[in-house]
Amino acid sequence: MHARMTANDIITLPAPQLHQRSKKIGHIDDGVRALAEGMFAATLDWEAGREHEFGAALAAVQVGQLYRLIVVRNDFDNKEDHSFSVFINPEIVKAEGEPHAELEGCLSVKDVYGNVARYPKVKVKALNLSGQPVRITATGFLACVFQHEIDHTNGIVFTDRVTNPHELYRLLPSGRFTSLDATAGTTAP
Repeated sequence: MHARMTANDIITLPAPQLHQRSKKIGHIDDGVRALAEGMFAATLDWEAGREHEFGAALAAVQVGQLYRLIVVRNDFDNKEDHSFSVFINPEIVKAEGEPHAELEGCLSVKDVYGNVARYPKVKVKALNLSGQPVRITATGFLACVFQHEIDHTNGIVFTDRVTNPHELYRLLPSGRFTSLDATAGTTAP
């Protein structure tokens, strides 16, 4: 695996890999590190030129690699910050609060967003690139990001969690949304 990936390396629906479970990583080596670096590059390349979107995170399956590895942007509020953290074999060990629906999208689902109910707080355990255990208590948007990416490692895409087709929207070049359901209203949040 070479480290210089681009947006073209990100697979999209209906690619069957996106609905397959990823394998645990047993040994962290140069190949795993190169995969993570490639995922950073692919995410940043994907968001280049996208005025109304940014790459918050990516799972290895999204670049066609069925490994339990995710990368998460360190600063969601600053698109100029290109730093990421790596989480190997991540799992949610505890979810808290009442799930609340928010609009979310995915680099593997082109220009489509949907309302997905996620827990407001999750506790995650994983390994970092040095093989050291990491424990994170995530709230708000970060909690949603972890749930979304860990879903990917289990073969679940966010659209699988949208229960009402009236809550799927297409992003227009203007930054506005239009319903994917022809019978629904024409714009959304």
